Amino acid sequence: MKSKMFLYVSLAADLSIAISKFIAAAVTGSASMISEGIHSVIDTISQLLLIWGVKTSKRLADSERPFGYGKELYFWSFIVSLVIFLLGGCISFYEGFIKLQHPVFEGDPVWSYIVLGIAFLFTIVSLTSALKAFNSERGRTSFWKAVTQSKDPSTFIVLLGDVGDLMGLAVAFAGVFLGRLFDNPYYDGIASMIIGAILLVISGLLLRESKSLLMGETTSRKTLRKIVLLTEADGAVLKVKKHFSMYMAPEEVLLQLNTVFKDNLTTQQITEAIERISKTIQEEFPRIKQIFIEPVRK
Repeated sequence: MKSKMFLYVSLAADLSIAISKFIAAAVTGSASMISEGIHSVIDTISQLLLIWGVKTSKRLADSERPFGYGKELYFWSFIVSLVIFLLGGCISFYEGFIKLQHPVFEGDPVWSYIVLGIAFLFTIVSLTSALKAFNSERGRTSFWKAVTQSKDPSTFIVLLGDVGDLMGLAVAFAGVFLGRLFDNPYYDGIASMIIGAILLVISGLLLRESKSLLMGETTSRKTLRKIVLLTEADGAVLKVKKHFSMYMAPEEVLLQLNTVFKDNLTTQQITEAIERISKTIQEEFPRIKQIFIEPVRK
């Protein structure tokens, strides 16, 4: 599995940002700063869950989990998406609503500007680290296509989370600035609700992608076509009748081939052919860890 250092970079950044935001919120009483603080706490929890998911997904297969623990990462990614949705989006939206019911100014807004500036710098560091990992993974694939086709949720969750952070910081700044400029505290409450809406939109996308991975996604059609050609190129094979594949982890694919062998082959020859074909496929596609080739009739 590729390096996950960007997760630790993001964890350190989110924790530092959360502390500074809550300090500013306590001094200024800003609802949008409270929302941003909550946002950063949720991001911190998300990094911890993703790190745990990566760690547990590396456990070797055993008698209880003969296909391995790879889907642990997909499970915790789905939980992270739910956490962002339920806690981040809803609480931020609620904070903004409460602020609209009791619109007041408290403290010096300079603290908010300072913390937002610090948070912006930390978020850029985290985003740069995540973007580097994401670009390395996607190659020449377009950004949006890479997000929807990626089999590694830890990368795109952190990346989209950081994008949401930057958008939230911009909205929080606008809420504090416009509120003081026009002497209208309603701007702060509205900003908090907008931050909540941003989180809900991002969470909806993450939920969709995480659910798809958890349910089981097949490998690409291009890869499957090559696998069929490699299999049918073997002298013992007539054709591949059906094929099934599923990602168990970002770098682990399970493959089953229903294969028609030539009629005049002995059981030993078929067994040797299966071993030979499996080795050929794994040499070409190392991420295919488990291969089941089932002889079937025409």
